[in-house]
Amino acid sequence: MQQQIESIVLPNGLAIVSERMPDTRAAAFCWLLPGGSVYQQPGKAGTSTILADLLFRGAGQRSGRELLGQLSLLGVQNEESITPAHLVLSGVTQARNLVETLPVYADILRRPHLPEEEFDAARSGLEMTLASNEDDPRQKLTLELRRRTYPAPWGIPADGELADLPTIDMDDVRQLAKSSLQPHQAIFSVASSLALSDLLPTLEKLLGDWQPGEITAPPLPPTTGGYDHLTHASQQTQIGIAYPAADSTHPDYLKAWAIVSILSGGMSSRLFTEVREKRGLCYSVSANLHSLKGAARVICSASSQNERAQETLDVLLAELQRLKLGIAGEELARCKALAKSSLVMAQDSTSSRAASIARDWYQLGYVRTLQSLKQQIEDLTVPDLLAYLDRWPLANLQILTVGPQPLVIHFNQ
Repeated sequence: MQQQIESIVLPNGLAIVSERMPDTRAAAFCWLLPGGSVYQQPGKAGTSTILADLLFRGAGQRSGRELLGQLSLLGVQNEESITPAHLVLSGVTQARNLVETLPVYADILRRPHLPEEEFDAARSGLEMTLASNEDDPRQKLTLELRRRTYPAPWGIPADGELADLPTIDMDDVRQLAKSSLQPHQAIFSVASSLALSDLLPTLEKLLGDWQPGEITAPPLPPTTGGYDHLTHASQQTQIGIAYPAADSTHPDYLKAWAIVSILSGGMSSRLFTEVREKRGLCYSVSANLHSLKGAARVICSASSQNERAQETLDVLLAELQRLKLGIAGEELARCKALAKSSLVMAQDSTSSRAASIARDWYQLGYVRTLQSLKQQIEDLTVPDLLAYLDRWPLANLQILTVGPQPLVIHFNQ
């Protein structure tokens, strides 16, 4: 069945994107607001997360308890998160309750109380979360590798920094709320059995006079690679490698995705086979394609016993270099099969579709259909992937290790 995707941009700049899924009773929605971590003041990392917390502590005529009670009454399972570019408010409810849910979120976006007496509790909760990340070597590796491979403020941990929390005050939160809770560059997506025409009159009534402001994301300049080590007393060494790839706005993006799938897509993938199964070098090994709008990185990670960490790093680098020597047709076939399976599962999930269409609108300015994605993946060939590797050679590697001792890098940048 052909996907039913509709969109409209209100005069104030708010983009509304809808996918109709007639056979589902659920309704999922997603607000992308220009209040991500890159919009925080320097040295104030964590402001966005505190703002997201305080948004649900009272809005409009409702106290915090009344607000959460109303969402519960409507069956809304809500979630807040921070990305570099966005403050994200998402939720799932029954389709029959979606229209009634919209006024509640209009209050949250336009009339939040942001109670100052709740500020310390919100900051303390964030402090505990960030402290737990510091104690987890794998999480530490992920956060610190992104910090080094993306330029500031894009590489700063999205949730915040422990060292910055004492400097954040309520004025910082209010300032961020004023600049980010506005329709310019904001996106509202919904996946449900309802058509856009069922929602638009309510949305226009609630948000049509929402006044836009001016906000601009900081630039995302290129970076060079390097090696760094963080000393951590442990029986394991965490290894991370990041290097540039085609981002989601680039014509080569699906080729980059396919390369990463060949590296780390399933138990027949190269890294799983060569690093873990054949040599038994590590507990876990993976590669992922992480994309911002305008820049992307292949991020590889492994966790190894200290005495085998050097060999693990050497084999990881060798496997990355070996890609350009050739790719088997059966490797690409497995990659395509995994992709098709993922697309089939995604088409039945309202939450997945609401998030995907919002992300597409932000990064591309339009929404890709699952059928078009499936066809583009099916059209990929081995020569396509080898040509991609020529255009995007292995270079500017950012390598990070976390463990008792630094390692030796056997790779010439």
